[in-house]
Amino acid sequence: MNSPSPLTPAVEIVIPVHNEQQILASSIRTLHAHLTRNFDLPFKITIADNASTDGTLGVARLLSMEFPELSVIHLKRKGRGLALRAAWGTSDANVVAYMDVDLSTDLDALVGLLEPLLDGRADVAIGSRLAPGARVERGLKRELISRGYNLLLHALLDARFSDAQCGFKAVRREVVQTLLGQIEDNAWFFDTELLYLAQRNKLSIHEVPVHWVDDPDSRVHILATAYEDLRGIMRLRRRSARATQAQVAAAQAHPRAAAAR
Repeated sequence: MNSPSPLTPAVEIVIPVHNEQQILASSIRTLHAHLTRNFDLPFKITIADNASTDGTLGVARLLSMEFPELSVIHLKRKGRGLALRAAWGTSDANVVAYMDVDLSTDLDALVGLLEPLLDGRADVAIGSRLAPGARVERGLKRELISRGYNLLLHALLDARFSDAQCGFKAVRREVVQTLLGQIEDNAWFFDTELLYLAQRNKLSIHEVPVHWVDDPDSRVHILATAYEDLRGIMRLRRRSARATQAQVAAAQAHPRAAAAR
């Protein structure tokens, strides 16, 4: 791995949370212990509190006193994308990442997620529950919804990544800070839009098969999220069509330049 400046974290892992006071402390301690044991470069953990109304923010601040590598940001609005935009957009780490606070993804996959980015072999890395070698423990309903959603992405957006919504992703900082201004969504569709734009910009996307266990207390509202995801897909299709039309118009206006390209 390339060694960063001693003052700069190699990796910043963001944990977006909303009303997670019951599990936040145990999850952060588990993550911190894992990083301390298995990661030999400087790291930072950021808890991004999304407008929690319980004791989550207080728990986060106490944890920041316990762990010097931990920081806390508080946002007045909900939205996973909003939290990632706020944290990643100001990060100085070489690589930024995020994971769900319930640690549904086995942390044994974390080094495999980060190494290709730290070594410069990839631009984006994602955990995939649908890649060969992945192990998934969840109900049939969620399995069908997940597979159906990713099939839609392949059919409507020509997506070549296997799992858009697994809460286990990492990106090189200079890459994501370039893409953030192009991402419109601030909620669950943020992930899909990030990967779509990475693919459109011909960036390298590395996939890591994960062991993933469904959280029975998941706060995701499936129908509302599915509706917003469909709206997001159609928005990206329109955006792609406009970009294609612009390219055709430019080629017709300047045929010699287009032929040279």
